Amino acid sequence: MSDSEKPTLLIIDGHSLAFRAFYALPVDSFQTRDGQHTNAIHGFISMLLNLLKNEKPTHIAVAFDISRFSFRTREYPEYKGTRGETPSEFIGQIPLLQEALAAMNIVTITKEDFEADDILATLSVRGTEAGYRVLVVSGDRDSIQLVNDNVTLLYPNTQGVSQLKRYDPAAVEERYGIRPEQYPDVAALVGETSDNLIGISKVGEKTAVKWLGLYGSLDGILEHADEIKGVVGNNLREQKENAIRNRRLNRLVTDLELPVAVPELERGPIDEQAVRDIFARLEFRSLLDRVLKQELTEGAESAAPGESADAAAAEIPQTPTAQTLLDEELRGWLNRVTATHPAGLGLSVEVLDGKAIGFGIASDTETVSLPWIPGRSDYAPFEEWLASDAPKIMCNAKGQLKAIRRAELAFSGLATDALVAGWLLRPGGQEKTLVDLVARYLEETLPQPDVNQLVPDDSAPSGAPVDAWYTLWVTPRIVEQLDEGSRSVLNDIEMPTLSVLVEMELRGVAVSHDELAALSTELGETAAGIAAQAFAEIGREVNLGSPKQLQEVLFDQLGMPKTRATKTGFSTDAGALADLQQSNPHPFLGLLLEHRDATKLRQIVETLDKAIDTTGRIHTNYVQVGTATGRIASTDPNLQNIPVRTEDGRRIRAAFHVGDGYETLLTADYSQIEMRIMAHLSEDAGLIEAFNAGEDLHRFVGSRIFGVDPAEVTPSMRNKVKAMSYGLAYGLSAFGLSKQLRIDTGEAKQLMTDYFSRFGAVRDYLRHVVEQAKVDGYTTTLFGRRRPFPDLASPNRVHREAAERQALNSPIQGSAADIMKRAMITIENDIAAQDLRSRMLLQVHDELIFEVAPGEADALEAIVRGGMGGAADLLVPLDVQLGHGTNWDSAAH
Repeated sequence: MSDSEKPTLLIIDGHSLAFRAFYALPVDSFQTRDGQHTNAIHGFISMLLNLLKNEKPTHIAVAFDISRFSFRTREYPEYKGTRGETPSEFIGQIPLLQEALAAMNIVTITKEDFEADDILATLSVRGTEAGYRVLVVSGDRDSIQLVNDNVTLLYPNTQGVSQLKRYDPAAVEERYGIRPEQYPDVAALVGETSDNLIGISKVGEKTAVKWLGLYGSLDGILEHADEIKGVVGNNLREQKENAIRNRRLNRLVTDLELPVAVPELERGPIDEQAVRDIFARLEFRSLLDRVLKQELTEGAESAAPGESADAAAAEIPQTPTAQTLLDEELRGWLNRVTATHPAGLGLSVEVLDGKAIGFGIASDTETVSLPWIPGRSDYAPFEEWLASDAPKIMCNAKGQLKAIRRAELAFSGLATDALVAGWLLRPGGQEKTLVDLVARYLEETLPQPDVNQLVPDDSAPSGAPVDAWYTLWVTPRIVEQLDEGSRSVLNDIEMPTLSVLVEMELRGVAVSHDELAALSTELGETAAGIAAQAFAEIGREVNLGSPKQLQEVLFDQLGMPKTRATKTGFSTDAGALADLQQSNPHPFLGLLLEHRDATKLRQIVETLDKAIDTTGRIHTNYVQVGTATGRIASTDPNLQNIPVRTEDGRRIRAAFHVGDGYETLLTADYSQIEMRIMAHLSEDAGLIEAFNAGEDLHRFVGSRIFGVDPAEVTPSMRNKVKAMSYGLAYGLSAFGLSKQLRIDTGEAKQLMTDYFSRFGAVRDYLRHVVEQAKVDGYTTTLFGRRRPFPDLASPNRVHREAAERQALNSPIQGSAADIMKRAMITIENDIAAQDLRSRMLLQVHDELIFEVAPGEADALEAIVRGGMGGAADLLVPLDVQLGHGTNWDSAAH
C-alpha cells in the first residue's frame, strides 16, 4: 500500500504545544470578560485547524501530561527540576482546551505515572504496525527517536506554533548527522537542559555525533571509552553514569496500556452545539467561524456528486489577486466594485517621508495598485472616487490622510478605521497595527515584503493593495463584536475626531526658536549653578543623573534613611527623594531635586526646539488610540507635559505664538469638568447646588465639611478639600490622602468620613460603579464607551485592587474625553459652516487653543462657547473659561 493510500494518524503532545502557544501569543490580548486567559487555547486550536486542513488526518489524538511527576522523577527527583513555576495565566487553560477538543470530537489521552511523550511513542508504534502513516506533533526533541519511514515528526521551529518543521529520516540525518534512533544517545551524552539532565562535561553535539559515527551507539562508545583521548575522554570515563542515566530516562515507552485503540481515534463530525457553547465561554468568535467553516468545507469535499458544496465555494481567498488595471479600465472597475460594495472598499496609502507614493484599493476579491504620479489625467477617475462620499475602509488612517492632503488631493467618505474600531473593542489590548489585527481576528499572517531580498519578488503580494484587502476583511470582524453603544462612539465621536485631528496636525502652531534657545541656555546655566552648590555640600563632584552614584552619596556618605529597595539598590526616583526630603531634609537633597527640575525642563525645551519645522511651526502627533479611557495623547513632541504652574513652564508656553496673518490666540478651558461629571453621575444634591449657584466648588465643599461660612474657609482647608475631591474619583485611600497632604492618616480618614457624611450620594455612586463593573465586566461612559476590566475577577489581590481603582474613575475620565471630542467636532464643523479663517490648533488636557483671524474674535468665541458648553447635557453647567493673547501664556485665563 502506498503512503497516499494509507490512513493518517495525527498525534499531538498537548502540553508541549499549548505551552508554545502560550508564549507565542500575548497574554493580555486573549482574556475573557471574567478574567480567564485563553492565549494557549487560541494558539493551540488555530494550529490544530491548520493541521487538519493541510494534513487531512483520518485519525487523531492529543496526549496530555497529568503532572510533572512520573516514573522518571521517582528514579531521578531532579528530573525537570530546573523548570520554573507554571505561569498563573496558564493555569486553568488546559481543562478548557480539553473541553474544546472534546466538543470537536477529538480524543484526549492521559496516563498516570507517564508523560505525554510515552503516549505518543506507544500510539506511533501501534499505528505503524496497523498500517497507518503517522504524524507526531511535539516540541520535545525526545520525539525525534520515533521518526522512521512511516513516522514523521512535525516540530515547531520557532517559539510559536504557526510553523512546523517536518522531520523524516532524511531530514533528521541532514540536521543532526545521525539516524533518528541515535538521537537519544546524542542527548544522553550532551545532556538536556530543559529536563535537567546533566551530560558529559565539554561534550557537545558535534563530539557526540562524531563518536556515534565511529562506534554506532552509546553502548559502543562506552565500550571504547578507553580509546578516547584527551580531557573529553577522561570526562567520559569519570561521568559515564550520567550518560547511562540520561539514556535510561529519555527512552520513550512504547508499550503502554491505553484506554483506546488506534481505530477508535477515527475522526468524526464535531458536536456543533458543544463547540458553540465552549467557544462562546472562551469568546472565540473568529475561531468559531473557522471551525464551523472547516467542518462544512470538509463535508463538501467528501460529499457525493449532487450534494451541496456551498461552504467550499465560500472559502476566503488566502492571497488577494494583485492586478494593475489599464488606465482606461479604471473608471469602469471603480464603478463596478463601488456599486457591488455598498459598505465600502478597502483603501491603503503607501507613505514615504510623509508623502503619498502609491495607493491600494481592494474589493473582497480583487485589488488595484496605483503608483502615485501627480498630474496624470488618466488618474482622474481615481481622484474623483477619492473625493467622493463613496465609503472607504482604512486602517490607521490619520497618517495616510495627511499624506493625501500633502499630495493636494481631495478626500471624503472615510467610513471606518479598523485600528480605531479594534481599540474601542479592546482599549487595553496590544493590537497597534494592521498586522496585529489580522493575526488576532483573522488568525493569519499579513504578507510582508522581504526587506533582506536584493531583488524583490513582484509576484509576491505585498504593500498597499494587500493592506487594503486585509483591512476590508478584518474590519467587519471587529465591528460586529462592538455593542450598540460602542458603535455609536465609533461612528459619532471617534471617526469625526480622526478627521479633526488630521487638520490640527497639518496646521501646527507657531513657536519661537529664539525664545526657546534663550530659555534653554538659561536653564543650562541654572542647572550648572545648582550642581556646583550640590557638589559643595558633599565636597566632591558626582554624576547627578547616576542612580548608583546618588545611592552612594545619600545612603553611605550622608547616612540618610534607606528608600524602598529596587533591583539595583535603593530608589532614587523623584517620588522617593521628595518623601526623603520631607522626612529628613538635607541641603544636598533639596539641590538635587532642583537640579532635576531644571534639567527636565531643559530637555522639554530642546525637544520642542528640534520639532520646529522650516515654516516655524510645530506639528505634534495626536495619538487617538493610546489610552484606555479615550483621552487624546500627544507625541513627537509631547505638548501635554509642559508645566503650567511654574514660571519656567509659563515661559515655555509663552514661546507658542500667534502665526502670521492671524490676530491673536484664543484659549478655551473646561473648568473642573471631572467634578461636574461626578456631580451629574452621583446626582449629589450638594455638589449640584454648588455648581448651579456658580460658587467656588472647593470653598463650598470646605464650608460644609468644616462647618464654617464659605468666607471662613482658609487656603489650607480649600487645598485639603480639593485634593480629596479629586482623589476620591481616582480611588485615593486615607493613607494616600495623608501622604499627599502631609497629614496624619487619622486626620485624613476623619476628613473622608466628614466628606461622605455631607455628600453621601458621592460615596454611594463610587461604591456602585465598582460593584456594577464586577457584574458587567466593564464600565461605560455617558455616551456608551466601554472599558473592560477582566482583572476585577483576578485572584491576584494587587491586580484586582488596581482594577477597582481604575474602574472607579473610568466613567468620569472617559466621559470627559468624549465631551472634549464632541466639542472639537462641533467647533470644527461650525467654523467651516460660517466660512471663518480662524482655526483650531491644539488640544491639551481640558484645553483647546485657536488661532483667530482678524475681525473674527466674537464669532469664534460664540462658536467655542456653544460647542464646548453644549457638548453634553448634564445636571450642572459645563463652564468654559476663555482667554486671548498673542502667545499661549498671555492667552491663559
